[in-house]
Amino acid sequence: MPISLQLARHDAEGTAHLLADLITVYAEVYNVPPYADDPFFTPEMFRDRLLGAMEMPGFECVTASADGALIGYLHGVTLPEDRSWWQSLDERRPAEVLKASQSEDVFWLRELMVLPAHTNQGVGRRLHDDAVRGRGQQWTTLTCIPTNQPAHDAYVRWGYEIIGQIKHAEDSPVYNAMILPSNVVG
Repeated sequence: MPISLQLARHDAEGTAHLLADLITVYAEVYNVPPYADDPFFTPEMFRDRLLGAMEMPGFECVTASADGALIGYLHGVTLPEDRSWWQSLDERRPAEVLKASQSEDVFWLRELMVLPAHTNQGVGRRLHDDAVRGRGQQWTTLTCIPTNQPAHDAYVRWGYEIIGQIKHAEDSPVYNAMILPSNVVG
């Protein structure tokens, strides 16, 4: 039986009121290898990254709840053209995506997570599709650790194309940078 989801959109101010719950979900989702022992993935580091994202243009958080309980969410921003990981891809960025980023027409999906008890039920896909459609931007980009096979496989199945590998920061793992044209969203 399909899960009955309630999706809600939040700007930075609304997200600030949910901060403790968002961090609790993050802590449960990321409390597995290889994340659990990596300082880059501590709840405190995530909190700092989320607070930084909340100050970026186009910040939005989309939450999924079932029976009044938060079971997953995503957040993202409008991709800044000068973001170092984006610029590091150089000519690997297709011309039309580069042009879209220069006109603020790329959504950077920074995080997407669903509590383990609710995975494989379509929650992540519903969150993703609702967020991307609601943004109305021409492209979506995200980064995914290649060894996170379930997420990586889902993104490829949803239509994402890998355009290169990047690091967000000196202490971050290597990620696959992926893009998706908005007209691919279900």
